[in-house]
Order: sequence, then C-alpha cells, then structure tokens
Amino acid sequence: MNYRDFLQKIIYQIINPLIRGLIWLHITPNIITFVGLLLNIVATALFVWAAAYEPQNLSLIGWGGFIILFAGLFDMIDGRLARMGNMSSAFGALWDSTLDRYSELFTLFGIAIYLLLNGYVMAGVVTFTAMVGSVMVSYVRSRAEGLGIECKVGFMQRPERVVVTGVGALLCGVCAESVSFDPLLFVIVPMWLIAVLANLTACWRIAHCYKKLK
Repeated sequence: MNYRDFLQKIIYQIINPLIRGLIWLHITPNIITFVGLLLNIVATALFVWAAAYEPQNLSLIGWGGFIILFAGLFDMIDGRLARMGNMSSAFGALWDSTLDRYSELFTLFGIAIYLLLNGYVMAGVVTFTAMVGSVMVSYVRSRAEGLGIECKVGFMQRPERVVVTGVGALLCGVCAESVSFDPLLFVIVPMWLIAVLANLTACWRIAHCYKKLK
C-alpha cells in the first residue's frame, strides 16, 4: 500500500459517517462536485481581489489557500459518496473530471494574476507553466485510457497539486507579517514545484504510452 492509499483509507474512515448522512439526505455526488467548484471560484476571487485592491493584505491569500484545501475534501467526498450510495455513473465521472480541471485552472489563474499585477512577472509565468502542466498530466492519462492503456505513472497528480497550492497559500497568509523573508515565497516555490514536476509527469506518461504502443 502506497502513502496515498494509506492516507485515503484513514480519511475515508473519518468521513464515512458524513457520507451516510449525505445519502440519507439524497444529496448526489454531482452536487458535491459542483459545490467544490464554487469554493475554488471563491478562492480565485480572493486572489484576484487581493491583486487588484489589497496587494499588501496577504491574509486574503491565506484564506484562499484554506478554501482550496477545504474544497479538496469535496473532491474526496463526491467519489466516496458515489461508491457508498451506488450512484456512480458515466456522466458523473465526466462531470467530476471536467469540474476538477476548471477548479484547478481557476485557482492557478488567480495566483498568476496576483503575482503578475504585483511585480512577480517571472513567478507569474511559472504559474502559467504550472497551469499547462496540470492540464497535460490529466490529458495524457485520459487519452491513454481512451487507447486502452493504464497510465498512472509519475507524481504531482491532482491531490498533490491541490495540497501543495493550498498549503503554500495558507502559510503565506499565516506568515504575512514576516519581515525576515518574503511570505510570497510560500506561493512561488510551490508554483515552481508544480511547473517542473507536473510537466515532467506529462512527459513521463507520454514515454510510458510510447513503450506500451510500440
């Protein structure tokens, strides 16, 4: 059992009572997925507001990070709800995948806007590269599975990207008053990690598919 499966098992044990409550209330996984998207849009709005009107108020960045992490729980809840409530469907899988892409692109866009409008041009470009990598990791896997190839190799998949982004933004807000270093490093460094590792994973998956198809 790898670390992701181990953590997932623990989290499922914690949220199972909540899942049973949602089933009793007849709440569908698609609704949970949509709520997760709305939360990520709120986080994006906080980043953009901070960029345009309150660039020195890094607590807004911190709150955005907290909301991203909170929304990440909904990404686990919808899948668990679908399985426990016997509500899995082909459309649900499509809906979940599509809204996940929107959620991630929205939040990274918000971070890129904040960095670009506040003089961190290089970091803004890196964040755009992270956006490209996050899409390509998912796209290559989807395209591979369409060709009948299992393609889960690599690292910096969506759960890792969400945690790295959310924790970084949260720590930026927590350390907003620091004078010994720039608190935005907590945002910039994760963007570099995602930009490098996500695109590396996409290339790794392409190489994996090449071997399988060859």
